[in-house]
Amino acid sequence: MTKKIIFTEKAPAPIGPYNQAVLIGNTLYTSGQIALDPETMHLVLHTIETETQQVMKNLKAVLEAAAMTFENVVKTTIYLTDMDDFTKVNAIYGSYFDEKTAPARETVQVSALPKNVNIEIAMIAML
Repeated sequence: MTKKIIFTEKAPAPIGPYNQAVLIGNTLYTSGQIALDPETMHLVLHTIETETQQVMKNLKAVLEAAAMTFENVVKTTIYLTDMDDFTKVNAIYGSYFDEKTAPARETVQVSALPKNVNIEIAMIAML
C-alpha cells in the first residue's frame, strides 16, 4: 500500500515533524488539530466554544483535502484539559455529525496540550 500525505492550506500547517493527515489505502489518519487559524497561525482561544469550532473547521478542511466529509469519520479522539467543558464541546462536535451514523469516540482529560490549548481532536476516516 502507498502512503499518501494529505496537505491543505485551509488547515494549519504542521508545526513539527508530522503531517496534517496520512492516507493508507482507503483509511485516513488525521493528526490532532488544535485551534490554530490557518491564515494567521494564531490561536483562537476566546471561549471553549470558539476553540472547538476552529478545531472542527480545521478537521473539515483536512477531510476535504482527502475527498472526504464527516460522514467518512469512523473514530475520533477528543483531548480536553478540563472535563467540565465536555457538554459545550459535545454540543458543537455533535452538530457536525448525524447521531445515527456518528463515529466511535473517546474523550479524555489530559494535564496539558500543545501551545496550552484546551482541546485537541484527531480522527480516523474511511472511503
